[in-house]
Amino acid sequence: MSRRRGIMSDTLKAEIAKELGVYNTVATEGWGSVTSRDCGNIVKKAIEMAERNLNGR
Repeated sequence: MSRRRGIMSDTLKAEIAKELGVYNTVATEGWGSVTSRDCGNIVKKAIEMAERNLNGR
């Protein structure tokens, strides 16, 4: 079974992870070690950024 490619770029995920303070975990242990709560916060932040970009147009 193949994995679907994610919508968010790895660069954006890393940038948000740094902002939220979980990038150390990503860098040392990989994305699989990030908690579900932190992943949810990353998605939430990405949605907020997208909404800001849409409202700014």
